Amino acid sequence: MLSIEAVLRGVGAALLCLGAFAGLVSAIGFYRFKNFYLRLHAATVGTIWGCVFPLIGASLISVTMDELGEAKWFAAGASIVTAVIVFLLAPAGSHALARAVHKARVARVQPCISDALDPNLCG
Repeated sequence: MLSIEAVLRGVGAALLCLGAFAGLVSAIGFYRFKNFYLRLHAATVGTIWGCVFPLIGASLISVTMDELGEAKWFAAGASIVTAVIVFLLAPAGSHALARAVHKARVARVQPCISDALDPNLCG
């Protein structure tokens, strides 16, 4: 019979592995994609999946570690708060960066079907 601590450690380890996989996929996408906007997408995916999931996993694992004493609750809480902040702010930062680059007309939108903000950048 599995204890709740074993389940939390298993889920935490799975989230750590999922975050590592997401970081790897993000790095490959960042290397393979050809323009700024697609690379920004890959970097944002890596930020969300590669940061939020491991932080939640570390939080779950730290809750089960009695060796940490009372600090386990601090570590778990800090990890959860950090994960929520990254989850909320990473897409906003990515959007702001993409908008600034588009407004400065630094990078072209490719492949482009329609660009309602500036049709001259399409293509």
